[in-house]
Amino acid sequence: MSDRGAMLYEVLRHVRPLVLNSARVVEASLRGDGLSVGMRAVLEILAGHGPMTVPDIADRLDLARQGIQRHVNDLIALGCVEPRSNPAHRRSVLIAATPAGSELFARIRTGELDRLGRMAPGCTDEEIATALRVLGALNRDVRAEARSA
Repeated sequence: MSDRGAMLYEVLRHVRPLVLNSARVVEASLRGDGLSVGMRAVLEILAGHGPMTVPDIADRLDLARQGIQRHVNDLIALGCVEPRSNPAHRRSVLIAATPAGSELFARIRTGELDRLGRMAPGCTDEEIATALRVLGALNRDVRAEARSA
């Protein structure tokens, strides 16, 4: 194993528990709003990209369409998203955040950014920017490997 491979392996060893524990923290913070981590992820995609089809949301999140459809159904029941007609495809509706869903996500994100802003106080902004570049490149390459497997 190369030194580079060993270092990237160590990055992944840190990322795995980080992702699991982050999901636990986010899940706990969402309980009062009746949302799951998956539902929050769908709201985030819609907030950032506007109305999308369920397959497009699933592709962005690298998740199965059926799972995303369940999250969308739950979000519709809560009044956070709504189906809209799709001018590009009559049978594949667009899913859009409602004003209430957009406001809810904005509040959730503000709270998350406030908490995150207090974390990793020993890291500089430049170090965080470097971590973003490394994790982005690693995610891109692992995703490509996963798709070709």
